[in-house]
Amino acid sequence: MTDQPVVILTALNLEYEAVRRHLDRLRPHRHARGTRFETGFLPGTRLPVALGLTGKGNHTAAVLAERAVQEFSPAALMFVGVAGALWDTPPLGDVVMATHVYAYHGGTSEDDGLKARPRSWETAHEIIQLGTYLGRTADWTATAHPDHPSPKAHFGPIAAGEIVQNSRISHEARWIRQTYNDALAIEMESAGVAQAGHLSGSPVAVVRGISDRADGTKNTGDDRAWQPVAAANAAAFALRLAEELLNDRENPMPETPQPSSGSVVNTAHNSQIGIQAGSITGSTVSVGISSPQPTGGTLAADLAALRGDLLRERSSGRLDEPTYQAAQAELDLAGKALEEGTPQSRSMSSLALRQLRGRLEGFTELAAKVAALIAAIQGLS
Repeated sequence: MTDQPVVILTALNLEYEAVRRHLDRLRPHRHARGTRFETGFLPGTRLPVALGLTGKGNHTAAVLAERAVQEFSPAALMFVGVAGALWDTPPLGDVVMATHVYAYHGGTSEDDGLKARPRSWETAHEIIQLGTYLGRTADWTATAHPDHPSPKAHFGPIAAGEIVQNSRISHEARWIRQTYNDALAIEMESAGVAQAGHLSGSPVAVVRGISDRADGTKNTGDDRAWQPVAAANAAAFALRLAEELLNDRENPMPETPQPSSGSVVNTAHNSQIGIQAGSITGSTVSVGISSPQPTGGTLAADLAALRGDLLRERSSGRLDEPTYQAAQAELDLAGKALEEGTPQSRSMSSLALRQLRGRLEGFTELAAKVAALIAAIQGLS
């Protein structure tokens, strides 16, 4: 199974709860600098998800997206929530997945007006292909909001700026219409997340439910009624997309076999062989070398040794008591999960140790030992 989660970030608590209610076996995960995440699994699976709240705005979204990438090394990074529709479509309650994101506030002010200097980030081909596939099958609507049970998925650009856009006739609205007329929706976080994903090499998916039309109706009764519907439908699509992404990582498509003009079998037992050639196809190399593999017993001993290291750091005064107690709790959880010996429990053990590694920032040697334990657990078959 994969130990790389999909990280899902939201700006609002309403959006966070819409995702959270569909996750199993949730537990808190604290970043060393205080950021709170929750980790869990997609319902009925052993596919891991990490969930975080960024607050509003591209800047905070970018910082916390980067923090999440460094903390979890995710298979993908998603931003999920509500947005305003720029035109008469998509309908309220429907979902927009970004094909690319515009940072629309880039520009230069000149005597004859504001000239756009836009930046944009395209969604990775694999992710948009999965998204459009889900849009065609529509099986993601099984968990849609009951007030809008058959939403549609739309695909196109999303514009992300630094202001709440709530007018169709303002100067900014006219400028967006003139410069970004292909954008389907508008919001305030996706540009920051897209930039963080670009810099870290993590693929990004932006999924938004339409809760208003950016036309002066924000904060009205209609907007308050549509926000939970839009958030629920965005969460339904995003979680189904996360499931497909993680399943693809766990069960990759087999490579197309290359043509071969012959077959060579090389067998070596407890010895070394070397192969040098410009091209080798259709060959089988079997190497029978006995090499130690990580076992539950060995890892249990390593966990016990790490407990001793932590105790010495506390006794010396370098490790404070709250951090020591929290670290012990993480080791307890990792040890119990490891004893169960199932793929799901090994994933839980790995996630507990990731949190422990975050607590030990500043203790380079200890953090390195934890990282080695995580790698060993991932190596268990």
